[in-house]
Amino acid sequence: MSEMDGRSKRLRRSFGKIQKVIGIPNLIEMQKRSYADFLQKDVPAEERLDIGLQGAFRSVFPIHDFSGTSSLEFVRYSFDKAKYDEDDCMNKGMTFEAPLRLTVRLVVFDTDVDTEVKSIRDIKEQEIYFGTLPMMTDRATFIVNGTERVVVSQLHRSPGVFFDHDKGRTHSSGKLLYSARIIPLRGSWLDFEFDPKDILYVRIDRRRKFPVTILLKAIGYTTREILGQFYGTEVIGVGKKGCWREAKIENLYQKRITKDIIDPETKDVLAKKGDKYTKRLHKMLTAAGISRIPVELEDIEGRVVADDLVDPDTGEVLVEGNHVLTNEALEKIKETKISEIECLVLDAPGVSTTIRDTMLLDKIDKPDEAVLDIYRKMRPSSPPTQEVANKFFNNLFFNMNTYDLSKVGRLKVNYRLGQDVPLDQRTLRKEDILETVKELIRLKNTEAMVDDIDNLGNRRVRGVGELLENQYRIGLVRMERAIKERMSLQEVETLMPHDLINSKPVSAVVKEFFGTSQLSQFMDQTNPLSEVTHKRRLSALGPGGLTRERAGFEVRDVHPTHYGRICPIETPEGPNIGLIVSLSTYARVNEFGFIETPYRHVEKARATGEIDYLSALDEKDDPIAQANAPLDEEGKFMNEEAAVRIMGEAAKIPVEEVKYMDVSPDQLVSVSSSLIPFLEHDDANRALMGSNMQRQAVPLLRAKAPLVGTGIEQVVARDSGVSVVARRDGIVEDVDASRIVIRSTGDGQDDPEVEIYKLVKYKRSNQNTCYNQKPIVKIGESVRKGQIIADGPATELGELALGQNVMVAFMSWGGYNFEDSILISERVVKEDIYTSIHIEEFEVVSRDTKLGKEEITRDIPNVGEEALRNLDDAGIIRIGAEVKPGDILVGKITPKGETQLSPEEKLLRAIFGDKAGDVKDTSLRVPPGVEGIVIDAKVFARKGVEKDSRSLAIETAELARLEKDKSDEIEVVGRAAKEKLKGLLLGLKLKTELRDTTTGKPLHRPKKEITDSVVDSIPLAAWANADLKASMDVIEQVETVVEKYSEKIERIQELFEEKIERLSLGDELAPGVIKMVKIYVAVKRKLSVGDKMAGRHGNKGVLSRILPIEDMPYFEDGTPVDIVLNPLGVPSRMNVGQVLETHLGWAAKELGRQIGEMVEKVGDAKALRKKFKDLLPEKEYDLFVKDATEETLLEQAGLLRDGIPMATPVFD
Repeated sequence: MSEMDGRSKRLRRSFGKIQKVIGIPNLIEMQKRSYADFLQKDVPAEERLDIGLQGAFRSVFPIHDFSGTSSLEFVRYSFDKAKYDEDDCMNKGMTFEAPLRLTVRLVVFDTDVDTEVKSIRDIKEQEIYFGTLPMMTDRATFIVNGTERVVVSQLHRSPGVFFDHDKGRTHSSGKLLYSARIIPLRGSWLDFEFDPKDILYVRIDRRRKFPVTILLKAIGYTTREILGQFYGTEVIGVGKKGCWREAKIENLYQKRITKDIIDPETKDVLAKKGDKYTKRLHKMLTAAGISRIPVELEDIEGRVVADDLVDPDTGEVLVEGNHVLTNEALEKIKETKISEIECLVLDAPGVSTTIRDTMLLDKIDKPDEAVLDIYRKMRPSSPPTQEVANKFFNNLFFNMNTYDLSKVGRLKVNYRLGQDVPLDQRTLRKEDILETVKELIRLKNTEAMVDDIDNLGNRRVRGVGELLENQYRIGLVRMERAIKERMSLQEVETLMPHDLINSKPVSAVVKEFFGTSQLSQFMDQTNPLSEVTHKRRLSALGPGGLTRERAGFEVRDVHPTHYGRICPIETPEGPNIGLIVSLSTYARVNEFGFIETPYRHVEKARATGEIDYLSALDEKDDPIAQANAPLDEEGKFMNEEAAVRIMGEAAKIPVEEVKYMDVSPDQLVSVSSSLIPFLEHDDANRALMGSNMQRQAVPLLRAKAPLVGTGIEQVVARDSGVSVVARRDGIVEDVDASRIVIRSTGDGQDDPEVEIYKLVKYKRSNQNTCYNQKPIVKIGESVRKGQIIADGPATELGELALGQNVMVAFMSWGGYNFEDSILISERVVKEDIYTSIHIEEFEVVSRDTKLGKEEITRDIPNVGEEALRNLDDAGIIRIGAEVKPGDILVGKITPKGETQLSPEEKLLRAIFGDKAGDVKDTSLRVPPGVEGIVIDAKVFARKGVEKDSRSLAIETAELARLEKDKSDEIEVVGRAAKEKLKGLLLGLKLKTELRDTTTGKPLHRPKKEITDSVVDSIPLAAWANADLKASMDVIEQVETVVEKYSEKIERIQELFEEKIERLSLGDELAPGVIKMVKIYVAVKRKLSVGDKMAGRHGNKGVLSRILPIEDMPYFEDGTPVDIVLNPLGVPSRMNVGQVLETHLGWAAKELGRQIGEMVEKVGDAKALRKKFKDLLPEKEYDLFVKDATEETLLEQAGLLRDGIPMATPVFD
């Protein structure tokens, strides 16, 4: 299949054998969706879910004062329009943000003195300004203080309950000590752990441990209930005639009988002393109606009593509950009227004495005492009262304000403990604690598998929205304290909500998060791939995460659940290895933060088109087949057995048992790794280097898409945001280097009839590389929605183009390619193949100092005319000037403090009037090492400061550009409206004369037919009053067209006025700054010795020598090669992909040469069609070439002269 679907300008021959079932999703969707869910900006206030901003407000409001006489309630929030657009913010060093408006309600209550019933006295509702929130751009970035930043998603341990053991490290015997931990999203951690003596302890927030039974008593269970939850009981009889126990098989199975069992009716001996109690014997006893068996008194001795044994006559406690029956106790019991004793069953299979032993350690009976005991352990310094202790304990786990398990936590607790509690129950329940203890004891008794914390079912992603929500909540809680104090200090009746609320703490927290958080990072903007990868990155570091030093091997390692979710290849080398990872190509994050990957549903050995997204928890033990399993036309498996993965292990099973199937072979790896052709032939370590080094490629002067690609190049170019993508179907009306005008052909009434796409010209990126867009469409060309219409940096014809297609030889050459050195031909340097442009930004500000104002001027003391030749009258360098180190870019003088002058100097100054002594030269000069051409200058002046000539010139140019945009838009809208009118009016006649509405001049006579030229000559607005001889339907349609036209023109005018107004306003500059000038210098960097070059397979090296063309090795036909690499770099590195790439590239080049010759010789489409038929699969030939016009065919052939682009999808 070939990748030419009309969205890509050039044919790419693909060798993929597997049909794509699902397209690659938008690569930055995760970031965009996370922030959109946080803001819920376009959702009506009453329909907003309790997540993100809404959730944060809901969790803190309503705020009550200490006495409960008033409360402040949250009603809704809304956003105003951002004050500055993205470009303004980037230029002026500002944050791209929108003001937030909060509507709150202040309710004041009256309390009846006698009944204490509250009644509402007063309600005040008010909308208040509540600071600003940074907005996300379409590229999923934030502009903070003029620089683009990305908030990286965090991969952290999910809240929930986890079971683990110490792997035998704690105790010298190597005994496994099991433990459990309940982790909330916020609140106290609860740890349960065994000691070597099998006593179960609990810790709250990793403080001192205490027996678990104290906690169980504190949450309301009595000793009897606790024992009843963990142990069964049986009744034992004690009497003068002897002792007996119940004949229950679960308690007696396989145990020896201590006394003969005799049938009371027949007096037969059913079982002798010493026999084993079997199922057969149990049946016999049941048949004989025997429910009790005799036992010796010694058998009862040592049994544990379930509850206190009380003498019915005296009320004396003979044996306390959970205590052992001793000989003396039994003797006492015999003398009383007690005939039955309830004992705990501790010797049944799978029962452990843990809880009973732990219970003996704690000397507490009542819940209140247990709560006090816990309070003393947690707050040893403060003396407790019962009320304080109860409140404290309740706040630990059962109060939503201080303890939040979160929906995810509840989901995980339900899943692990097999419960079905609603997800809204976000605090702990006493049943949760009890079930956790039960599960922990079961794990210990059965030595079952503990949880794997590196499983992706136990790790979740916190996106930008959730990270910001957590910060926002912290800010709101700080604000809440201040509000409560204000409410109690002042008379609330006289206050309005805005008197109480101060949004400063919240704004400060947001600012701090975007400015200094470890996860808010300066965007890597070297090339489009580095942008996309940065936004898809997941980090285990950051607040609430791991630290480099403490992270062990297990966390960093590749886990079976990473398949299709996290890339096993792309991760940094060095201390962060495995802690910073990348999302796989098709992966997405679900509402709970777990990573899901798509699978095809398989039913009865047939792969359907149904796609299921599964998280690591959902996947469990389902057998999943590979994407390359052979299928027939209907999707049925062709073999009887399929290779599958079950819980990460490989197996072969009958195809009928297969449940799911991978969607694509490249779903395993990330975007960067899937750009490496023949990835399957490379060693993983080298592939890691290859995928990381692609992100470091500098955009070149003339980008070239790879001849040997993988088919993903177009997706990266489309989603990275560096290319311009058509927003609607339409026809190109006008194209120049800086803008594209497209007339929309959509049939929607509200469609804007014209779209103007502004192109970015020679802008500086974050890494000082050149960000430039150039159009790839022609006037008259029709474009489809989603099509790339302009290339950005490092893209060519809508495809990612990180490097160049050069001829490579693997051979040694005089030792110049020793140890990965690279030898290159002079042709590569001469023809600027690897030349790149870097843009340096220089800034100068003039301030108002104590000694006077600094001035930007051309008049600089002691500087010759030669140094000022490139400065204009305002003292700013002209665009196009070539500069080298030391040259003046902006002339600036600063007042100097008055110095004591000698009498001679005073005299000279009096005679010649020399003022130059009062100022010193502080001009902006080019720093060492920078040599280039000035490409732009921007001047920002404070409001009220008189504009200099340069500012006025810049403003005039901008006005002219806006005016041109406006006139083009009006002209296209008018033309489109006239086309619609012609469709309605041609051939019709007027009843009465049509006159101009303003001048009254006659425009068209009645009874005369309306023609094309008539519609063209009459102003559009005039047709609104036309008295037509036509049906009402036509008249209405004409009116609608004219009305819509007028509305659109009005809208265009409004927008234009708004832009002009913004232009004329002064700029907001830092305090004390009068004027700021930014100069941009483009530096051309050619390839030179010592530069690093690399391929896509981790084959990197340093340039050692540039050789003349005549000295380079050459082919039989005399063609010299461009680069010579060392052949020894391949075998030991095991990256054979580079050799395969070389062969396929060679074939692509040769085929391109043949097509080029055909075009030059004949320019005949017949021979070309035949050539294309040989090259393309039949399906693609029919689709793209068969019916193509000769012009289209020749154009396509022209694009293929340098080689036929090919795609080898990874693992396919």
